[in-house]
Amino acid sequence: MLWYTLLVLAVGAERVAELVVARRNTRWSLSRGAVEAGQRHYPAMVALHTGLLVGCLAEVRWAGRPFDPVSGWAMAAVVVAAQALRWWCVRTLGPRWNTRVLVVPGLPLVACGPYRWLSHPNYVAVVAEGLALPLVHGAWLTASLFTVLNAALLTVRIRCENGALAPGRAVGAGAAGAGR
Repeated sequence: MLWYTLLVLAVGAERVAELVVARRNTRWSLSRGAVEAGQRHYPAMVALHTGLLVGCLAEVRWAGRPFDPVSGWAMAAVVVAAQALRWWCVRTLGPRWNTRVLVVPGLPLVACGPYRWLSHPNYVAVVAEGLALPLVHGAWLTASLFTVLNAALLTVRIRCENGALAPGRAVGAGAAGAGR
């Protein structure tokens, strides 16, 4: 379980790196007149993602979930692919990327990188990671619970982003995953 703990801690460190980037990008966006939406659901999103990491380790330890090499390594590959997609989104949006829904008026929507094919590619990464990370070590209960709760949260989040980016309301891209 040591290597799995290290993997979960590495994903946690990646989350901290995201927050550092988001904080820098928040300053950039606000200095350009960004408008924030979705403040009410943000604490739930932070709690859910923190709960994912805690749940992975707790379930494996307390429920004695075994490591199955076939599914475990396949899920580890999905986790790595999700990280690659997430950072492709971050790189594509540049200073507009954020964990909050921030829209800078007057900026055109991003239509390159993964946003050529999907409106919210960052959330594909979130969904894949939220399912795969627990399943690396058989934590099916955590994977199931996170997936259900994340689906509800993403329904709210994507509606919020789409509304913030709607023509006539605000023009630009600034929310994490918002680059239509």
